[in-house]
Amino acid sequence: MKYLKYNKKLIAFMAFVVTMAITPVAGAMHIMEGYLPLSHSVAWFVVCIPFLVMGYRSIKGKVDENRRNISMIAIAGAFVFVLSSLKIPSVTGSCSHMTGTGLGAILFGPAAMSILGIIVLIFQAILLAHGGLTTLGANTFSMGIAGPFVAYAVYKALSKSNKKVAVFLAAFIGDLFTYIVTSLQLAIAHPASSGGFATSAVKFLGIFAPTQVPLAIIEGILTVLIFVALETYAEAEMKSLGFASGGMK
Repeated sequence: MKYLKYNKKLIAFMAFVVTMAITPVAGAMHIMEGYLPLSHSVAWFVVCIPFLVMGYRSIKGKVDENRRNISMIAIAGAFVFVLSSLKIPSVTGSCSHMTGTGLGAILFGPAAMSILGIIVLIFQAILLAHGGLTTLGANTFSMGIAGPFVAYAVYKALSKSNKKVAVFLAAFIGDLFTYIVTSLQLAIAHPASSGGFATSAVKFLGIFAPTQVPLAIIEGILTVLIFVALETYAEAEMKSLGFASGGMK
């Protein structure tokens, strides 16, 4: 197959990413199994369905357009798997992790990340006991839909001025928005006995914030580095996705 016989540097880069992806890591803080009422679990999954349909069509279109995009999709998926699997203990007693979805949202558009996100979350729930199958819809919405759509919007708004800054802020804000949505999902499911939803939301946001803000900054930096590496070692593939050579200023 001709599309596999190209760019040895890109293949080496992919091997490095995949090697990182299969390295054993600790559990991450997706919403855990059984933590949401059944009605909430079903509702969040139903909300995800139209986005998953759009995501499937988006990925199929990219692959039909250029078979080489399969490798780029694999890199984006591996990046999500690696970053979202790394558990970072929080000073508040919880734990947080990066998401990695900003890169794929920039490369393929936000809809595609719903498919990559749910695939990653299924593997993590089954193989690593991260998150859960009953909470799959809620976790997919926060990490694979909400975060990527915000990241894509930020990138599009800023990319014409300074692409590096646009990539950084897209990944940074997309990461933070994922946790804002997660906090709201938890607050809806578990409103405080005194103060209700608002008090609970502030509490959950306060738990995640001390660790998530620096993690979002790190994710932004890593996403810029990966983006620059792809422009350097996968120039043809980036051009096929609409990114001109030497576009990072």
